[in-house]
Amino acid sequence: MSLNIVILAAGVGSRLGKPHPKPLTPLNTGETILGRSLRLLTSRFSRVTPNLVVGFKKEVIMEEVPDVGFVYNQDYGDTNTSKSLLKALKTIGPGGVLWLNGDVVFDPQVLDALLPKIATDRSFISVNTASVSDEEVKYTLGADGFINQLSKTVPTESALGEAVGINYISADDRIRLAQRLDEVDAQDYFERGIELAIEKDGAKFEAVDISSHNVIEVDFEDDLQSANKQFQ
Repeated sequence: MSLNIVILAAGVGSRLGKPHPKPLTPLNTGETILGRSLRLLTSRFSRVTPNLVVGFKKEVIMEEVPDVGFVYNQDYGDTNTSKSLLKALKTIGPGGVLWLNGDVVFDPQVLDALLPKIATDRSFISVNTASVSDEEVKYTLGADGFINQLSKTVPTESALGEAVGINYISADDRIRLAQRLDEVDAQDYFERGIELAIEKDGAKFEAVDISSHNVIEVDFEDDLQSANKQFQ
């Protein structure tokens, strides 16, 4: 099986309020968020060169981590993660794609839990069932046990948990997801493309529970402080 790894790092990250791209935010360990992710990914997937989707201050990221692949979303100021992921799916080589948001800080054990799922080449969304917040992307399951709703607008009272920003699309589902990402609005998150692939194409995304491991998506200063406390 051919595997690709994509990190979405094109956004401005205005909510965190840093002058640099959010993935380059330093952690107390001395690593950046991006540097930590790349270290953990290459330790588990040593033969796969990650690809970064860049946009905002792309030169800064390219200088910081020159030994990876790059996909440029030139419309980063007017588009959201749906179009960044679409750029990657159209550009990188064939096969399944493990992708993650560029602002995610996670335990290395998360990747260990996902490795068997990736080996089967079946699409999945990593989820935390221990927390449900209005601000986060939430999910529900259909009668078949697979995800049927995946968005921030899922009512908190009916949500089963949160998506943590680490996902996989199989080689078979990839073309259909790319088609749906092409259809969604420029400001949609990639989750909208997944919902359409589920609704219109019958795509099956498993919810993989990684709640026993720490994962923090750094959107605000409080998130950064939490990450620095949890990841020493």
